[in-house]
Amino acid sequence: MGTSETTTSAPKGGRGARERILRAAVELFARDGIHATGIAKLTDTAHVSTRTFYQHFPSKEALVSAYLERLESDGALLAETVLERSDLSARERLLGLFAELPAAAPPATVRGCPLHNVAVEAAGTMPEATALVERHKREFAERVIETTAEAGAHEPVVLGRQLAVLFEGARALATSLNDTRPLQDAQDLAETLLDRASGSA
Repeated sequence: MGTSETTTSAPKGGRGARERILRAAVELFARDGIHATGIAKLTDTAHVSTRTFYQHFPSKEALVSAYLERLESDGALLAETVLERSDLSARERLLGLFAELPAAAPPATVRGCPLHNVAVEAAGTMPEATALVERHKREFAERVIETTAEAGAHEPVVLGRQLAVLFEGARALATSLNDTRPLQDAQDLAETLLDRASGSA
């Protein structure tokens, strides 16, 4: 009855069951959300049995927390990782936050920041996951402030906080409208703020 863990159709099966479950979570949580993704869907996608799932993750919240940690370590779905690029100037990195998407072609549905989506869906029911998101968002804001200082802003703390709010708000609005144009609007506004902060406007 259970899905075989050794099936030849399992994606990257040699990486082990835990890795397959995490990869399934990255795909399904980011695309469909955590509540819409049940254990059955996760186990089917990961090609593991329910028993094996619970051997690696005692609860769905434990998997959500591991999912958030994976997002941080991989950065594949987080547009904010542009701040770490050494080939761009500080200004280019800050404006790069508002690029339409961190990857290739636009999806049919704009899902926005996966960490923000988890915080909204958790809504106080997953304290560990909520704490992980809060910590990450605080560290992100600090990184934006550091980058505005590097860009020569006269008041980097103020500008950094403004850009962090602009980034989070634009991503949320793009998700609500299922339209990436708020990101372009935010990028234009961010450019204006950077010009003013550096005294070039």
